[in-house]
Amino acid sequence: MHLSFLLLRRSPLIWFAAIAALACAAPRAGHAEARLLIEADSGKVLEAENATVPWYPASVTKLMTAYVTLKAVKDGKITLDTLLTVSPTAASQSPSKMGFRPGTQVTVDNALKMMLVKSANDMAVVLAEGVGGSIDGFSAMMNDTAQKLGMTQTSYVNPNGLPADGQITSARDLAILARAILHDLPEYEYFVHIPAIRFGHRITQNFNKLIGRYPGADGFKTGFICASGYNLVASATRDNRRLIAVVLGASSGTMRAVRAAQLLDRGFASTGLAWLKPSLGTVNNLAPLDTSPPNLRDEMCGGKHKRPASDEDDAGLVASNGNASTSGETGVTFFAAGLQAPLPKPSELLAAAPAASEPVVVYTGPTRTGAALIAAVAADAEKQQTAKRGKRSRVAAKKSDRVAEAKSDAKSDSKAGAKAGAKADVKPDAKADAKRVRHASVKPDAAAAKPAVGDAKPAKPKNATKNAATNAAKPAKPKATDSGKPAG
Repeated sequence: MHLSFLLLRRSPLIWFAAIAALACAAPRAGHAEARLLIEADSGKVLEAENATVPWYPASVTKLMTAYVTLKAVKDGKITLDTLLTVSPTAASQSPSKMGFRPGTQVTVDNALKMMLVKSANDMAVVLAEGVGGSIDGFSAMMNDTAQKLGMTQTSYVNPNGLPADGQITSARDLAILARAILHDLPEYEYFVHIPAIRFGHRITQNFNKLIGRYPGADGFKTGFICASGYNLVASATRDNRRLIAVVLGASSGTMRAVRAAQLLDRGFASTGLAWLKPSLGTVNNLAPLDTSPPNLRDEMCGGKHKRPASDEDDAGLVASNGNASTSGETGVTFFAAGLQAPLPKPSELLAAAPAASEPVVVYTGPTRTGAALIAAVAADAEKQQTAKRGKRSRVAAKKSDRVAEAKSDAKSDSKAGAKAGAKADVKPDAKADAKRVRHASVKPDAAAAKPAVGDAKPAKPKNATKNAATNAAKPAKPKATDSGKPAG
């Protein structure tokens, strides 16, 4: 035992090997993920796993949309108060979106807040058309910016991250972009850590579950499409040290936050053990891999999986594999505690409600303050109520129409049934009566003739036979016998 302790003291590499073995012993997710942790100031890589594998970005694309837009503001080409108009193209985008009608106007400031907090796809297009003239024009600006920043694995086709074959990035490139936002646009950094927005009566929490829950969390953006899985670029600051974590391909919205919290925990606790780890260089020096991005569509959205059409995910810590909700958390407490007392598990931390905060008010129309702002917010709230009442009225009208239609169908069926019943009751009997009379007249039956004669007691049988034939709808005239008596 004493010898082992001496070996450990004299051989730091043995310490590193032991720690690495413990880390690897923790169970891993059952599907592909990419993870990266860097220091924001230096760009130093603290952890990397599949960091240079190409990936579908989904809504983290909006970080580049925000960067290009805010650079245009900083360069004086537009202002935060510039009014932009919702086009039919913007209004037609898939959820998540604000759902404004074409012709609605919003400021650059409000559009950015709606896009970054609610992940509104329509607002991303509004900004793209307002800054770049069109989606294609703005995409070219995005690609040009990516190349200037050194994002060599990235290409853009649209400003919101909706599925497109050419929309590619990597954890490496997203970390580079996050650093650029902090370094190049510090005066606008607040856009990436707004905890919630309020539009009219509606409050939307930031989809980044670290905001308001994880100590020191202060950015950035989430994303999801079936092909990419759940993505997150996150940052947190402690003791004037800021870290950036990137997680791509997580199994749920909560799980991506747990993964990021695990990375951040290890990063903040690693200062005392940094000498044990080999240097991974800086994020810009990570070597890109020339391969195709993994497509997680079948795993994320195939079979019995029901996924949202947007980045909104309120699912709990339930993943595709049974124990994924706590996967790796034993290792986290080991590292994060710095060989001291264990810290709360990230899953427990993120299960709590976010810290109380006042939502940032967003609204349509030009920039307003004071009483004018209050009036604008009230007007948007009234529009929401009107739309809600209209929707309820339309639903009620459709329900009423269905009920009326069902009653009409039932009434028609009842009439048709009664008519058919009457027809069935009357006509067959009439035909049967006529048939019986014909038989009685043409080929009279003795047994049938006797009751008729007995009941009627005619004075003259000849006249009785003639009257019976007349009352039975005048069938073919029977031929009377010479004696004037019925045949028999």
